[in-house]
Formats: sequence, C-alpha cells, structure tokens
Amino acid sequence: MAVACAQAHAADNFVIKDIRVDGLQRTQPGTVFTYLPFRVGDHYTPELGAAAIRALFATGLFKNVSIRTAGDVVTVVVEERPVIANVEFIGTKEFSKKALVASLKELGLGEAQPYNQALLDRAEQALKQQYLAKGYYAAQVSATVTPLQRNRVDVTFNVDEGGVAKIRSLRVVGNHVFSEGTLLDLFSLSTPGWLTWYTKADEYSRAKLNADLETLRSYYVDRGYLDFRIESTQVALSPDKESIAITVNVHEGHKFVVTGYRLEGNYLGLDDQFRALVELKPGDTYSAKKLDESVKAMVNRFGVFGYAFARVQPTPQIDRKRHQVFFTIDADPGRRIYVRRIHIGGNTRTSDTVIRREFRQFEDAWYDADRIKLSRDRVDRLGFFESVHMNPVEVPGTNDEVDLDMRVKEKPTGMLGLGIGFSSANSLSFNASISQENIFGSGNNVSLSLDTSSYYRTVALSSTNPYFTRDGISRTLSVYYRTVRPYTSQGNNYKIVTPGFSVQFGVPFTELDRVFFGVGFEQYTLDLAPGAPAAYISYVNEFGKSSTGVPLTIGWQRDSRNSALVPTDGRFQSLSIAYSPFASLRYMRATYQYQQFFPVSRRTDLAFNGIVGYARGLNGHPLPIFKNLYAGGIGTVRGFQQSSLGPHDAQNNALGGAKLLVTDFEYDFPFPGTGADRSLRMSAFLDSGYVWGENQPVHLADMRASVGIGVSWISPIGPLKFSIAKPIRTRPGDQTQTFQFTVGTAF
Repeated sequence: MAVACAQAHAADNFVIKDIRVDGLQRTQPGTVFTYLPFRVGDHYTPELGAAAIRALFATGLFKNVSIRTAGDVVTVVVEERPVIANVEFIGTKEFSKKALVASLKELGLGEAQPYNQALLDRAEQALKQQYLAKGYYAAQVSATVTPLQRNRVDVTFNVDEGGVAKIRSLRVVGNHVFSEGTLLDLFSLSTPGWLTWYTKADEYSRAKLNADLETLRSYYVDRGYLDFRIESTQVALSPDKESIAITVNVHEGHKFVVTGYRLEGNYLGLDDQFRALVELKPGDTYSAKKLDESVKAMVNRFGVFGYAFARVQPTPQIDRKRHQVFFTIDADPGRRIYVRRIHIGGNTRTSDTVIRREFRQFEDAWYDADRIKLSRDRVDRLGFFESVHMNPVEVPGTNDEVDLDMRVKEKPTGMLGLGIGFSSANSLSFNASISQENIFGSGNNVSLSLDTSSYYRTVALSSTNPYFTRDGISRTLSVYYRTVRPYTSQGNNYKIVTPGFSVQFGVPFTELDRVFFGVGFEQYTLDLAPGAPAAYISYVNEFGKSSTGVPLTIGWQRDSRNSALVPTDGRFQSLSIAYSPFASLRYMRATYQYQQFFPVSRRTDLAFNGIVGYARGLNGHPLPIFKNLYAGGIGTVRGFQQSSLGPHDAQNNALGGAKLLVTDFEYDFPFPGTGADRSLRMSAFLDSGYVWGENQPVHLADMRASVGIGVSWISPIGPLKFSIAKPIRTRPGDQTQTFQFTVGTAF
C-alpha cells in the first residue's frame, strides 16, 4: 500500500534539490538518510522510492513508511515503532530474570529495542523451549503488551511453569552382558527415590539424557564392545504431561580382544621406553580409554624431551569375523620446542617472585612437560590460589619457541579457625585462631591462636618464611603461653603454666622431601590444689613446681598429594622427633603420620590416616606428664572427647600416655546436589585408636573405635569439618561425644 502510494506521488523523474523527513520522535534524521539510495542532486525515480521504503522497513525501526514528492522536493514520512520500556516476568521460578533477559536480547527483544510483534511471538516460543528442555512440559507462556506515553510499551511475560515431568520409569533393553541395574547406575537420571527431592535426579532433562547415553556408550566401548550402538531412545510423555517413561534400546555386539600392536614413526631411538607406556597388551580386552591414556602418556613423554607438539596417532585394524583388534601407533615428534618467556597473570596480591620461585621449568630452556606440571603443582600447593592454569602459547614468527602463560585466581588466605565440641558431661569447649598464609603477598605466614576452653587456654604466635634463604630453606619462629587445667567437671585442682619459644629451619632435599631442624626453650610451672591428680603430686615432689627444657627437634616430611586442601590422590608422610637431654626436663618424643589417598571413581576416593607416637624419659628421668601423647576427637578418634582416651587417674582425669596408635579410614563422596564440586564433600569413616602409659604394654584389644558420617567444606574462613559419630568399641568410663565440629583441621 505504501509502495503504491509512493509511485502515485512520484510519477515523474526529476533532479532532487531537497530531502525532508517527517514523523521522527527518537530516531535521528541521519539514520534515515543512511538508508536512502538517493542524495540531493540525484535523479529521482519511482524505483528508487520503492527501494528506499524497503530499506527503511528492513531496519525494524518503523511501523509505516511512505514517500511524497512535491516539485523537486522528496519527503520521507515515517511512523516509528513503539520502544520497549521494560520487560517483566511473572511466575518464573526455574530461571532467573537475568538469564531470561539475556536470552531474549539474543533474539533482539529487550529494553530500548523497537517493539515487533513477530519478534515477540518468537520470544514466547523460545521461552517455552527453555522450559521444555528442563522437563516442564506443561509450561505455558503468554506475553502482554501495555502501551505507555511517548510511544513506549511494557512487555510482560506471564508464565505458568506447571510441574517438572518426573521420570516414572527408566529402562535399558537389549542388554545381555551387563545387568540393567549395573547400566542404570551409570545414569545421572533416575526414578524417584528417598533423596531425589534434593538431587533432582528424577526430573527429566534432554541434556542429562544425552550425557547419560554417552556415558553408557563409553562404558561398553571401554570394555571391548566396539560394535555397541544405541538403536533407539524412546521418551514417552504421559497425557497429563507430569511423568515420563524412558526406554533405551541397545545392541551390545561382541567383545573384541587385542592381538597386538606396532610402533611406527620416530620415537627418538627410545622405542622400548615408549612401548612400556602402552597399557593394552596382546590378549587384553580392547579398551578405548586405555588406548587414549597410552597415547596421552606418549605425548607427555615426548614433552619431557622438549617436543611439545608431538603427534601420536593410533590406527586400529578391526577383524570383525574373529572379534580381534590390531592397532598401529604412529608418532611424529616434530621440532624440539624451547620456552622463551613465562608470563604470570591474575595475581592481584601475591608478588611474581613468590610464584616464580616455585617454577622448575626455566626460560630459554627446552620445554619439559614434567617440569611444567611440577611447577604448576608447586604453585597450587602454596594454597594461595583458588585455581592455577598453565598453557603453552606459540610465539608468532617461530616454529620452535613457546611462551608459558600461567593464570591464577587469588583466594582469601586469611583463616579464622574455630573449634567446638559438646557433650552432656562437659558442655561446650571452644578455641579460635587467626592466620594469614600470604601476608602482604610475600608468601610468608603469620598466625595467632587462642584457646579459651575451660580446661585448656593458650596464646601462640608463629611466623614462617618459606624462603629464608634463596635455596628454599624455611624458618619458623614460635612463641607461646599456655595454661592447662583439668579436663573434668570436678573442679580446678591443678594448673600448668607453660611459656616457651622455638626456632625451626626446613631444608628441601628433593622436590617432595623436606627435613626440619630446630631448638626451643620451655618452662613448666605446676600449681596444685587439694584433690590434684596423684601423678602431678608425685612429679612436683620429685622435681619441684618449676622445670625447664631445651628440646632439639628434627623432622622429615614428604608430600606427593595432588592438592593440599582437597587431596584425592597421592601420599603424605611426616616424622617429628623432639629430644631434650639438657636442663631438668629430659625426654624423647616422636610421632609419625602417614596419609594415603586412592581415587575410587571420578568423584569418590578412599583415604587412610595413620599416626604412631612414642615418648619416654631420658637418663633415668620419667617422662614428664605434660609431654604425654593424647588421642580422642577430630584428627584422631571421632566420637570420643578430645584427648580423653588412655590412662585416667582416680578422679577420671585423662593423663595421656607414652605410646599412641591411631588409624582412620574415610570414603569421600560428593555432597548430594553438588556434582563435581570438591569444596563440599561428605564421608563415611571408621576411626580407631588408643594411648598407653609408659610402663603399660600395648594391646590392640584396648583400642577404641567409632563409625560415622562427616562433612567437609572449604569455606571462606578455612577448611571446616563436622562429624556425627557412634562409638562401636568402648569401655566403661569412656567419655564420648556424638557431634564434633572444627574449622582449620586437616584430616
């Protein structure tokens, strides 16, 4: 209609002397002139007028366009589309407004955009598709447009989400080798269960189903079933759109066996070393996963020798008649690569020096994959960063150099530690500490601990410089003031006051091993009251109220864990010996801790923690009672009061002992609903342990044990753990604690 009008008013050709635009409210005249196919001085024709109208309509800015001519003047008359002033959503719970607004903007519909009914219809359908993808098959979406002043409109999307369709049945058919239950355990989707109200695993999602089908396919192929295929997937929706039945039809095929393999290409003359990396041997069941792991190991081995971009290509030759596989692995190492520069980014607080001193890959040296991984792991083990990533970047204009780009994400390194225990016998105990592991970005550690429980009060200040020397020798200075009262509800019948200080140096012997040497000074003053334990009275009668010691310390630590905060693989060992042959306190005290972490599956792992301790007096002196070893509570045997296991006196005061044995087993798994997030985990544990006196024989039958459930969380204020434990091996008089909580403990 507008085109016909234009042609009626522009029947004659003429030279344009002026162009005018009428009807603009918000759009600038220059925008209109940009789309006109003619200018002043051009010959106007009806065809040019029609082209101008089409171009202006195509902008989406105008609801109506016409062109009028009078003499040699062309007038463009436009009617602008309304502009969307605001977009609102009513009834949306599954999606946030921010996410919905972002998705609509991709369609071109949003605030300050021209209103277009066709675009609004597409937006309704797009929103509905988002709900369908989430399993909301009964969802209804309708849009309401409200006119406003100054040619504006409000757009409101009214959403009735309905209920998400629950999975009524989930079946796998056509399987013979593996049971249906085994295969369904691979799925993240499931039918309703006792915990699905929280995990949402019974809510259908197309994306989750596709991921589960890929997991199913990988499961078969990794077990030799090369011809496995999913023949069909049937998703049936109930008439009320509230439940879904899923049936997966599979064809398993035959299991294939490896008959052999051959290495081809250039293996740097180290064929035997590379052959040892191949996990599949003749006679083994074919596994795509093992073959991929073998290829990755070969690529990494080439990287150790500087060949960062080596190509390793496996080619399987399949004999379907005999159900056999023979594969050839072809390797091309390419050029040896050198590291030109190492760039570090993301460290807003930590200085570059603190990071660079952990590197074992150096600039201008050849690329070494092992050293690069070690460098990344050492930076990660500092504990200063939430994430650490290292990537090689090719240098433009060269084919034998790369730069290493390390990106870190800082995290809070200050830690507030809290410890709380509760029991009906002793009520509440509390301790606190504050530390800064990376003070002023220097990599140094400063900590202050304060314990205010009724039985144990201490103030301790320590400072650690991990690079006291350029060679990585660390130095730790500590000073403390400690007051100990009886861990009992029977009154304050003694008090031990202990000031002291120490200095310790740590010497790195290997990448994993560090040896510690130190010396300290300590003084113990015992104030006894009527009813004090006989052991303390005997000690004061023999050695007096005050005694001093000068302990010499030596220790060893080896740490190969993949993470200091959330380890899932690797080993940690620590040996500490204190030897005090001088002054009035003469004793030897040694503890050894062993931790091992085993990955069980992609998201679960098994952990073992063992502690052995031994102490005795020297030169005919008895072991000072305040140097005894203790067990009980988080870190040793959960379910029992802190430090309560072992010998007791007549008033049931825990005395500790000279021989300690603790074993802890944990099975760690994700907290329901957190998926792969490792900062929040649950565990089932079995703890056991006990402490024996200096002259008491060690009998394993004396050990106490407990089982329970624990939760660990890497919170903003530090590692948090709490446990609910049930003692399963006790003796009369044992002091138990069902619930225990701490922040800042390691195991």
